[in-house]
Amino acid sequence: MKFCSIASGSSGNCIYAGSSGTSLLIDAGVSGKRIEAGLRDIDLTTTDIDGILVTHEHSDHIKGLGVLARRYGIPVYGTEGTLRAVRESGSVGKISDELLKVIRADEEFVIGDLTITPFAVSHDAAEPVGYRIGHNGKSCAVATDMGCYSDYIISKLKGLDVLLIEANHDVRMLEAGRYPYYLKRRILGEKGHLSNETCGRLLGKVLHDGISQIFLGHLSRENNYEELAFETVSDEVTLGDNPYRSGDFKISIAHRDVPSEAVVF
Repeated sequence: MKFCSIASGSSGNCIYAGSSGTSLLIDAGVSGKRIEAGLRDIDLTTTDIDGILVTHEHSDHIKGLGVLARRYGIPVYGTEGTLRAVRESGSVGKISDELLKVIRADEEFVIGDLTITPFAVSHDAAEPVGYRIGHNGKSCAVATDMGCYSDYIISKLKGLDVLLIEANHDVRMLEAGRYPYYLKRRILGEKGHLSNETCGRLLGKVLHDGISQIFLGHLSRENNYEELAFETVSDEVTLGDNPYRSGDFKISIAHRDVPSEAVVF
């Protein structure tokens, strides 16, 4: 399998995951031009994409969705609530009903030679999910835009080879920052976003000897920065109630403006 973050952050998200025979995007929250450029970096084109998995309908996850779906006839997968909200948003234009494929949390489905398992997340959207993708005993997952985690989330993120997980904000930066009070409460709430500290605690519960790469994603432009996210998450892992230290694993940042390295596993 191959995994690459084309863009990840509060301003736009698009992740690639695939095998030698099947290629998927998780979200299309940046322009079609940027997505095409990111795919070229890993020797692919938009015509290679077999489906777009949508986590939820917020603009930083669907900005380029309509253009890609219409231009290349790419099927779009999402929960019933998400696809309804995408249609009602009006921001992506008309997408043919034939391209819209309804999926359900905890119900596996197959695209080509990939098995996809959506899992419900806690976020202020219509019916949001994360995705776990498997092929020939290997697996990766994208888990962002969730205000909290539970034993259910932990179970969905165990045994992975590659994980992109949300480290959205530093709590102190957010509380002292310029955001209005209602927005701070939203981000800090159970349907908001994971802080650096909470991300590190969740990581400590799903790490195992076989995980090869961890990406910290969906960093806030206003309330976080890369070095702080990395250091805070690393400290939480090292000092947490688990048998590992952060240096035991490859942890890197999924950038908002440039694609990550492509991980083959």
